[in-house]
Amino acid sequence: MADLATLPRLLRRNAQELARRTAIREKDRGIWQSCSWAEYHAQVRDFALGLAALGFKREDRLSVIGDNRPRLYWAQVAAQCLGGASVPVYQDSIAKELAFVWNHADVSVIVAEDQEQIDKVMALRDQLPALRYVIYDDARGMLHYKHDWLKSFADVQAMGREFGKTHGGYFDAAIEQGRADDLAFVCYTSGTTGNPKGAMLTHGNALETAKMALRAEDFRVDDDYLAYLPMAWVGDTFYTLVMGLAVGFAINC
Repeated sequence: MADLATLPRLLRRNAQELARRTAIREKDRGIWQSCSWAEYHAQVRDFALGLAALGFKREDRLSVIGDNRPRLYWAQVAAQCLGGASVPVYQDSIAKELAFVWNHADVSVIVAEDQEQIDKVMALRDQLPALRYVIYDDARGMLHYKHDWLKSFADVQAMGREFGKTHGGYFDAAIEQGRADDLAFVCYTSGTTGNPKGAMLTHGNALETAKMALRAEDFRVDDDYLAYLPMAWVGDTFYTLVMGLAVGFAINC
Protein backbone atom coordinates (compact mmCIF):
# COMPACT_ATOMS: atom_id res chain seq x y z
CA MET A 1 0.00 0.00 0.00
CA ALA A 2 3.04 2.32 0.01
CA ASP A 3 2.15 3.44 -3.50
CA LEU A 4 -1.27 4.56 -2.18
CA ALA A 5 0.00 6.35 0.91
CA THR A 6 -1.52 9.75 0.06
CA LEU A 7 -4.77 11.13 -1.30
CA PRO A 8 -3.18 12.36 -4.57
CA ARG A 9 -1.96 8.82 -5.24
CA LEU A 10 -5.51 7.56 -4.82
CA LEU A 11 -6.63 10.15 -7.35
CA ARG A 12 -4.00 8.97 -9.80
CA ARG A 13 -5.13 5.35 -9.29
CA ASN A 14 -8.77 6.28 -9.88
CA ALA A 15 -7.87 8.18 -13.05
CA GLN A 16 -6.17 5.05 -14.35
CA GLU A 17 -8.55 2.33 -13.15
CA LEU A 18 -11.90 4.18 -13.09
CA ALA A 19 -11.18 6.68 -15.84
CA ARG A 20 -14.68 6.86 -17.34
CA ARG A 21 -16.69 6.41 -14.16
CA THR A 22 -18.38 9.48 -12.72
CA ALA A 23 -16.33 11.01 -9.92
CA ILE A 24 -18.35 14.12 -9.13
CA ARG A 25 -21.37 15.95 -10.50
CA GLU A 26 -23.29 19.15 -9.81
CA LYS A 27 -26.48 20.73 -11.08
CA ASP A 28 -26.20 23.71 -13.42
CA ARG A 29 -29.54 25.31 -14.34
CA GLY A 30 -31.29 22.13 -13.26
CA ILE A 31 -29.13 19.79 -15.35
CA TRP A 32 -26.59 17.44 -13.83
CA GLN A 33 -23.06 18.06 -15.12
CA SER A 34 -20.83 15.02 -14.57
CA CYS A 35 -17.06 14.76 -14.33
CA SER A 36 -15.23 11.45 -14.73
CA TRP A 37 -12.21 10.40 -12.70
CA ALA A 38 -9.97 11.08 -15.69
CA GLU A 39 -11.42 14.60 -15.93
CA TYR A 40 -11.16 15.08 -12.14
CA HIS A 41 -7.46 14.22 -12.37
CA ALA A 42 -6.94 16.66 -15.26
CA GLN A 43 -8.74 19.46 -13.42
CA VAL A 44 -6.63 18.91 -10.30
CA ARG A 45 -3.41 18.67 -12.34
CA ASP A 46 -4.01 21.94 -14.18
CA PHE A 47 -4.90 23.79 -10.98
CA ALA A 48 -1.96 22.32 -9.07
CA LEU A 49 0.46 23.38 -11.79
CA GLY A 50 -1.12 26.83 -11.76
CA LEU A 51 -0.52 27.02 -8.02
CA ALA A 52 3.07 25.93 -8.61
CA ALA A 53 3.46 28.74 -11.15
CA LEU A 54 2.27 31.14 -8.43
CA GLY A 55 4.91 29.84 -6.02
CA PHE A 56 2.85 27.41 -3.93
CA LYS A 57 5.16 24.79 -2.41
CA ARG A 58 5.40 21.97 0.10
CA GLU A 59 3.96 22.76 3.55
CA ASP A 60 2.02 25.79 2.26
CA ARG A 61 -1.63 26.07 3.28
CA LEU A 62 -4.62 26.61 0.99
CA SER A 63 -8.07 27.44 2.36
CA VAL A 64 -11.45 26.99 0.70
CA ILE A 65 -14.64 28.84 1.59
CA GLY A 66 -18.06 28.27 0.06
CA ASP A 67 -20.75 25.68 -0.51
CA ASN A 68 -19.94 22.17 -1.75
CA ARG A 69 -18.59 22.70 -5.26
CA PRO A 70 -16.35 20.49 -7.42
CA ARG A 71 -13.72 23.17 -7.87
CA LEU A 72 -13.37 23.65 -4.12
CA TYR A 73 -12.71 19.93 -3.72
CA TRP A 74 -10.27 19.96 -6.64
CA ALA A 75 -8.42 22.90 -5.09
CA GLN A 76 -7.86 20.98 -1.86
CA VAL A 77 -6.46 17.93 -3.63
CA ALA A 78 -4.33 20.15 -5.87
CA ALA A 79 -2.69 21.70 -2.82
CA GLN A 80 -2.03 18.22 -1.44
CA CYS A 81 -0.49 17.12 -4.75
CA LEU A 82 2.14 19.82 -4.19
CA GLY A 83 2.77 18.76 -0.59
CA GLY A 84 0.55 21.44 0.91
CA ALA A 85 -2.45 21.17 3.22
CA SER A 86 -6.10 22.17 2.97
CA VAL A 87 -7.80 24.44 5.50
CA PRO A 88 -11.56 24.47 4.82
CA VAL A 89 -13.56 27.17 6.64
CA TYR A 90 -17.27 27.65 7.26
CA GLN A 91 -18.98 29.74 4.59
CA ASP A 92 -21.11 31.57 7.17
CA SER A 93 -18.21 32.53 9.46
CA ILE A 94 -17.99 36.14 10.61
CA ALA A 95 -14.92 38.26 9.84
CA LYS A 96 -13.30 37.81 13.26
CA GLU A 97 -13.49 34.01 13.00
CA LEU A 98 -12.09 33.96 9.47
CA ALA A 99 -9.20 36.26 10.32
CA PHE A 100 -8.23 34.09 13.28
CA VAL A 101 -8.26 30.81 11.37
CA TRP A 102 -6.48 32.12 8.28
CA ASN A 103 -3.76 33.75 10.36
CA HIS A 104 -3.44 30.86 12.78
CA ALA A 105 -3.01 28.42 9.87
CA ASP A 106 -0.67 30.73 7.91
CA VAL A 107 -2.89 30.40 4.85
CA SER A 108 -1.16 31.67 1.70
CA VAL A 109 -3.92 30.95 -0.86
CA ILE A 110 -7.68 31.23 -0.46
CA VAL A 111 -10.09 29.70 -2.98
CA ALA A 112 -13.56 31.24 -2.63
CA GLU A 113 -16.80 30.16 -4.26
CA ASP A 114 -18.22 33.50 -5.37
CA GLN A 115 -18.46 37.27 -4.97
CA GLU A 116 -20.05 36.99 -1.53
CA GLN A 117 -17.06 35.09 -0.17
CA ILE A 118 -14.54 37.23 -2.07
CA ASP A 119 -15.98 40.34 -0.42
CA LYS A 120 -15.31 38.79 2.99
CA VAL A 121 -11.70 38.11 2.06
CA MET A 122 -11.18 41.59 0.65
CA ALA A 123 -12.47 43.18 3.85
CA LEU A 124 -9.79 41.26 5.77
CA ARG A 125 -6.97 41.45 3.21
CA ASP A 126 -4.82 43.87 5.21
CA GLN A 127 -5.11 41.66 8.31
CA LEU A 128 -3.72 38.55 6.57
CA PRO A 129 0.06 38.97 6.19
CA ALA A 130 0.67 35.41 4.93
CA LEU A 131 -1.96 35.62 2.18
CA ARG A 132 -0.50 35.85 -1.33
CA TYR A 133 -3.36 34.97 -3.69
CA VAL A 134 -7.15 34.82 -3.68
CA ILE A 135 -8.88 32.70 -6.33
CA TYR A 136 -12.60 32.64 -7.16
CA ASP A 137 -14.76 29.95 -8.75
CA ASP A 138 -17.93 31.77 -9.87
CA ALA A 139 -17.07 34.83 -11.99
CA ARG A 140 -20.50 36.46 -11.73
CA GLY A 141 -20.18 39.99 -10.32
CA MET A 142 -16.38 39.91 -10.46
CA LEU A 143 -15.83 41.94 -13.66
CA HIS A 144 -14.66 45.11 -11.91
CA TYR A 145 -12.53 43.41 -9.26
CA LYS A 146 -8.98 44.17 -10.40
CA HIS A 147 -6.04 43.16 -8.20
CA ASP A 148 -2.78 41.41 -9.03
CA TRP A 149 -3.40 38.96 -6.19
CA LEU A 150 -6.97 38.11 -7.32
CA LYS A 151 -7.42 35.45 -10.01
CA SER A 152 -10.15 33.23 -11.39
CA PHE A 153 -10.00 29.45 -11.06
CA ALA A 154 -10.00 29.13 -14.85
CA ASP A 155 -7.10 31.58 -15.20
CA VAL A 156 -5.01 29.63 -12.69
CA GLN A 157 -5.70 26.43 -14.61
CA ALA A 158 -4.64 28.16 -17.84
CA MET A 159 -1.41 29.18 -16.09
CA GLY A 160 -1.00 25.56 -15.07
CA ARG A 161 -1.28 24.29 -18.62
CA GLU A 162 1.40 26.76 -19.73
CA PHE A 163 3.59 25.85 -16.75
CA GLY A 164 3.24 22.18 -17.64
CA LYS A 165 4.63 22.78 -21.13
CA THR A 166 7.98 23.86 -19.70
CA HIS A 167 7.99 21.67 -16.58
CA GLY A 168 7.31 18.19 -17.90
CA GLY A 169 6.87 15.61 -15.15
CA TYR A 170 6.52 18.26 -12.41
CA PHE A 171 3.06 17.14 -11.32
CA ASP A 172 3.85 13.42 -11.01
CA ALA A 173 7.17 14.17 -9.33
CA ALA A 174 5.39 16.30 -6.73
CA ILE A 175 2.94 13.48 -6.02
CA GLU A 176 5.83 11.03 -5.64
CA GLN A 177 7.37 13.25 -2.95
CA GLY A 178 4.25 12.90 -0.81
CA ARG A 179 4.39 10.74 2.30
CA ALA A 180 1.78 9.30 4.65
CA ASP A 181 2.92 11.59 7.47
CA ASP A 182 2.54 14.76 5.37
CA LEU A 183 -0.13 17.13 6.65
CA ALA A 184 -3.29 16.85 4.54
CA PHE A 185 -5.91 18.93 6.38
CA VAL A 186 -6.20 21.41 9.21
CA CYS A 187 -9.82 21.14 10.37
CA TYR A 188 -10.92 23.75 12.89
CA THR A 189 -13.44 23.39 15.68
CA SER A 190 -16.43 25.73 15.84
CA GLY A 191 -14.85 27.80 18.60
CA THR A 192 -17.98 28.05 20.76
CA THR A 193 -15.98 28.21 24.02
CA GLY A 194 -12.96 30.15 22.76
CA ASN A 195 -10.86 30.46 19.66
CA PRO A 196 -11.22 27.59 17.16
CA LYS A 197 -8.63 24.85 17.48
CA GLY A 198 -7.03 23.29 14.43
CA ALA A 199 -6.89 19.50 14.24
CA MET A 200 -3.90 18.53 12.10
CA LEU A 201 -4.69 15.43 10.02
CA THR A 202 -2.09 13.64 7.93
CA HIS A 203 -2.69 11.55 4.83
CA GLY A 204 -2.00 8.53 7.02
CA ASN A 205 -4.72 9.62 9.46
CA ALA A 206 -7.21 10.02 6.63
CA LEU A 207 -6.45 6.72 4.93
CA GLU A 208 -6.36 4.68 8.14
CA THR A 209 -9.79 6.07 9.03
CA ALA A 210 -10.97 5.15 5.53
CA LYS A 211 -9.78 1.57 6.05
CA MET A 212 -11.74 1.33 9.30
CA ALA A 213 -14.85 2.76 7.62
CA LEU A 214 -14.56 0.21 4.82
CA ARG A 215 -14.46 -2.60 7.38
CA ALA A 216 -17.56 -1.24 9.12
CA GLU A 217 -19.70 -0.16 6.16
CA ASP A 218 -20.46 -1.61 2.75
CA PHE A 219 -19.15 1.27 0.61
CA ARG A 220 -19.11 0.44 -3.10
CA VAL A 221 -17.70 2.05 -6.21
CA ASP A 222 -21.19 2.30 -7.73
CA ASP A 223 -22.60 4.20 -4.73
CA ASP A 224 -23.88 7.76 -5.14
CA TYR A 225 -22.99 10.06 -2.26
CA LEU A 226 -24.73 13.38 -1.57
CA ALA A 227 -22.34 16.11 -0.37
CA TYR A 228 -24.65 17.88 2.07
CA LEU A 229 -22.38 18.64 5.03
CA PRO A 230 -20.47 21.95 5.38
CA MET A 231 -17.08 21.67 3.70
CA ALA A 232 -15.35 22.92 6.84
CA TRP A 233 -16.71 20.12 9.01
CA VAL A 234 -14.46 17.10 9.30
CA GLY A 235 -17.43 14.90 8.39
CA ASP A 236 -17.47 16.33 4.87
CA THR A 237 -13.70 16.19 4.66
CA PHE A 238 -13.81 12.50 5.46
CA TYR A 239 -16.99 11.18 3.83
CA THR A 240 -16.95 13.33 0.70
CA LEU A 241 -13.32 13.97 -0.12
CA VAL A 242 -11.40 11.11 1.51
CA MET A 243 -13.93 8.31 0.98
CA GLY A 244 -14.68 9.51 -2.53
CA LEU A 245 -11.01 9.07 -3.38
CA ALA A 246 -10.62 5.83 -1.41
CA VAL A 247 -13.69 4.06 -2.84
CA GLY A 248 -14.16 5.83 -6.15
CA PHE A 249 -17.90 6.42 -5.81
CA ALA A 250 -19.68 9.44 -7.31
CA ILE A 251 -20.07 12.64 -5.29
CA ASN A 252 -23.22 14.69 -5.90
CA CYS A 253 -22.92 18.38 -5.02
